[in-house]
Amino acid sequence: MARTMQQWFDEYGESHQHPTNKAIHWVCVPTIYFCVVALLWSIPAPAFIPVPHVWALTAMVLTILFYLRISLPIAIGMLLWSAFCLWLCHMVDLYAPWPLWAIALTLFVLAWIGQFYGHKVEGKKPSFLKDLQFLMIGPAWLMGFIYRRFGLPY
Repeated sequence: MARTMQQWFDEYGESHQHPTNKAIHWVCVPTIYFCVVALLWSIPAPAFIPVPHVWALTAMVLTILFYLRISLPIAIGMLLWSAFCLWLCHMVDLYAPWPLWAIALTLFVLAWIGQFYGHKVEGKKPSFLKDLQFLMIGPAWLMGFIYRRFGLPY
């Protein structure tokens, strides 16, 4: 039987109780999400594919399909976040003094260091070590807090 979004959140939340770990996740999870998008954005499309940034766009479609299987409202929120990440990639690509991939790689490494530090403080292993799908649940878990804050169902 497929898990509901709340079941995913409840299980993910078991290893995310400590306030420091939660705070770190609020910074590091969106940063990691953006960095993955940015690294995929930075991979050139083959000459026979006329769509620029095809790897990032393909990943976004697959990501939203993953969320759609579980929750339409969360999928919509994640679509908006993904669109913001794509826009931010475009802006950084245009205006940053360093290549987007270099910025993203640096932030990616720092954010993962933060994540593992947060779990050291928590005293529990990251959820994705149990099930890789939790890598996708982390960003949605944060989106769930935003939805609850505004009284939106998910």
